[in-house]
Amino acid sequence: MAEDLLIRPARPADAPDIWRFVRLLAEYEHLAHQMTATQDDLAAALFGAAPKVFADIAEVDGRSAGFSLWFYDFSSFAGRGGIYVEDLFVLPQARGRGAGRALLARLARRCLDEGLARLDWAVLDWNAPAIDVYRRIGAEARDDWRLRRLSGQALQDLAEQDRSPQDGAKPGRA
Repeated sequence: MAEDLLIRPARPADAPDIWRFVRLLAEYEHLAHQMTATQDDLAAALFGAAPKVFADIAEVDGRSAGFSLWFYDFSSFAGRGGIYVEDLFVLPQARGRGAGRALLARLARRCLDEGLARLDWAVLDWNAPAIDVYRRIGAEARDDWRLRRLSGQALQDLAEQDRSPQDGAKPGRA
């Protein structure tokens, strides 16, 4: 583990580093062509009036070296919330110093402190180094579930089939 490793909540001044980390992660995952988020988009989502997503920063030797981007989810089976890690990234030069594990440990602590049921994330099937780390910390693979996603035109097409009143009411509110 790094001698000078700090995990802390992200601050608005971290927005440029967060955007850079997301871009580097997209490149690493061979998905840079899908990245449309701007630095302003991420800053608004993380630090706006009612954030729905949060981030922690890993500092190694006083410099930002990685991050986790996460949000709360809910398990109806457990009847309690959880945390879903959308992104976890550590700069190549900082890997092997415990930053990734420390970011996950911080989120595990948050789960326990807040009475949350679980900590979830996804990993690409070819990312053997990450899979090895996750296996070592005891994360179980959920091979029985397949992720599904609607986006772009398919999302728009399905939304156009919605026949509910468009009164602006929020979900679950009467």
